Amino acid sequence: MATENEKSNTEFFAQFPSELKDGKIRLIGIPSFGLIIPHLTGLFGALPWSHPAHWWGYIYFILISFLIWHGNRYFLLQQRRYYDWFNHPVRKLILLLFANVFYTAPLTVGMLLGWYALSGLAVQWNVIELVTLMCVICVIFITHVYETVYLIQQRESDRVTFEKLQRAKAEAELEALKTQIDPHFMFNSLNTLSYLIEHEPKKALLFNESLADVYRYILLNKDKEMVFLRDELEFLNHYYAMMKIRFGESIRIHLPDAASPDDLLIPPISLQILLENAVKHNELSERRPLNVDFELTGDTMIVRNPVQERLNKKPSSRIGLKLLSERFELIMNRKIEILNEHQFFTVKLPLLRTSA
Repeated sequence: MATENEKSNTEFFAQFPSELKDGKIRLIGIPSFGLIIPHLTGLFGALPWSHPAHWWGYIYFILISFLIWHGNRYFLLQQRRYYDWFNHPVRKLILLLFANVFYTAPLTVGMLLGWYALSGLAVQWNVIELVTLMCVICVIFITHVYETVYLIQQRESDRVTFEKLQRAKAEAELEALKTQIDPHFMFNSLNTLSYLIEHEPKKALLFNESLADVYRYILLNKDKEMVFLRDELEFLNHYYAMMKIRFGESIRIHLPDAASPDDLLIPPISLQILLENAVKHNELSERRPLNVDFELTGDTMIVRNPVQERLNKKPSSRIGLKLLSERFELIMNRKIEILNEHQFFTVKLPLLRTSA
């Protein structure tokens, strides 16, 4: 009894089109065998060119070639529906040889006897044996060509299908990550706004206006895979303004001195996640402000902050960095580098050049 795996493979191979795109090779091959083999084997015997049998004989031999080719082609397509080279290689080989030999040989012998009867020539059994052997060999060779081409096409189809599945999987994972970024940001922002409303209402109003500007950027770009670095840095400035409303001089950021090149790309909301991560995991006060440096080095954005551990430090899942790392790997096929040193915490983000 076939296993579940064999059944699934059989169903998989059965989905491929049963019709072969071999019209041109049949158009050339069938008449060629019907014209060449009779002359090579002496089927015309002593018939002169002027004899009518010599001319209708060509049509007769092309008919034989047609019946042999299409009959074996039919068997090939039928067995392909039920057997494949991976699960049943021996069974498939035996079936192909059985169909080729026990269809081709009797058909050839019968049609050749008909030729001798219609043409009036004496039966030449040595010629019949030679022609039958040649036909069987030719059928086996052509079947091998058919199967080789089929396996190559099947492998290419498998490769394309696999690549499409991998791409679809990556896109689905990326979409899932994007949907997590948005709520994560809103949760933290609303927590901050709630705190300000209770303790500093005036700052809450300014924070709310800045939050609207920042969230507008997120809505416009969260579905994009890449944005220009200059736009991301401008967004970071807006987000930093929100941080200043709450923390005042307790937090400072340092951006690259020179304007960022116009051809650098980065996944959106990446820098904001790192700034938010630094604020979340470090102690900050006006006496001991948190300095976050953003340094552009070639095609890499380096984000570094001193490690200022909180006194009431809580365990963290590091979900922000985890999601960021997965986004970079899915979008750019490159990983971010995270260095958790004794005095500094550093994250290196690879950038992409549009001219690359």
